[in-house]
Amino acid sequence: MFDDAWLSDLLQHRAGRLVDAGVAQELAATLAEHHPAVDARGIATRELLSALDEAWERGWQPADVAHAARKDATAGSVSLAVALIGEHARRTDAAARAPDAWVDQLRELSALSPGDPAVVAAWCRAERRSPAEAWRIVLLLVGMLRCAARLEVLVPPPSRWGPARSRAAGPSAPGDDRVLRRIRGLLAKAESTEFPEEAESLTAKAQELMTRHAVDAALLTAGPAAADGVTARRVHVQDPYVRAKMQLLGAVADANDVRLVWYSALGIANLVGLPGDVGAVELLFTSLLLQVAQALSAAERPLGLRSASRSFRRSFLLGYAHRIGERLQAARRRATEEAAAVHDVDLLPMLRSRQEAVEQRVSELFPRVRSTRSRASVDAGGWYAGQAAAERADVGQRRSSLH
Repeated sequence: MFDDAWLSDLLQHRAGRLVDAGVAQELAATLAEHHPAVDARGIATRELLSALDEAWERGWQPADVAHAARKDATAGSVSLAVALIGEHARRTDAAARAPDAWVDQLRELSALSPGDPAVVAAWCRAERRSPAEAWRIVLLLVGMLRCAARLEVLVPPPSRWGPARSRAAGPSAPGDDRVLRRIRGLLAKAESTEFPEEAESLTAKAQELMTRHAVDAALLTAGPAAADGVTARRVHVQDPYVRAKMQLLGAVADANDVRLVWYSALGIANLVGLPGDVGAVELLFTSLLLQVAQALSAAERPLGLRSASRSFRRSFLLGYAHRIGERLQAARRRATEEAAAVHDVDLLPMLRSRQEAVEQRVSELFPRVRSTRSRASVDAGGWYAGQAAAERADVGQRRSSLH
């Protein structure tokens, strides 16, 4: 009953059962009894790589798979997922054939270095998992991959890659990269300092740079913006309070001519906008996440040993996001007026053209998107505490503002 054909059939055609943690655990115990040398014949590796191929065709990217493995399978499956992604990359020559965005994700996951082709068996030995635990993780990961929802294809999957090619950067990329590196460095220093005044100064400098870069980009492309110049990037938002964190991301995106489209059940957001704007939004969102975590911790201290309720924390994040959005929108208006005065030019037609190009690209990529509004109740104390914390957040309001 528990031969190779049965195992292949389970991993290929019965994966829908494996998303149930209880079923996966029972089957794992049975497999451990009959196959204590986990994946000695390589069947699980073969079927997992096949499941990865299916996921790529449904619009998934490497970082999406690692995120979903942590969220929907188990944290222990992330290292296995990364090892499988790395083996798939080796077999498809992704380093030379994949789009740049795909290779960047492989690099960030450390999935470009050579690995053992017997992925599951090698992972089991390296992690020192018991057979039952190893099989449980394998089954959950198979279930997650085989049953993954269809996403919009933002980056061509392996089936659409061409032959190996050189990776010479385009003429505009180095300048954008330099700006983002400087912004990233300033925000990193702002997050690490113990002195609020220094953090405020560093963050203000970062936002000055973001504002100048956005205005300069608008002036350099004074003609009508084109949708093919708009990019889309995925951002992964971790539990807990995913919806509240998405509200914060949306507030930052709205203030920067970037559209946010997100998959509510997956914790995956899509940012659509001009490349520099998208990169700046992601950086500022990451910085504000750290700031709000620190502010929430400070707000909880008066509670003593009693930790704040989930309702308080979620409402704190929502209040924070709402007030940050108001501050950034006000800063945007000021920045536009100041830049127009300095350059003696009406920026509104240029900015409107950029907005229209973004909207056109969103319509092309996400034709079925719909707007939603949260109807969840909030804890009043948490909401107002979050708004108060947002007043103290470093968004560079005194000296500059986000465009």
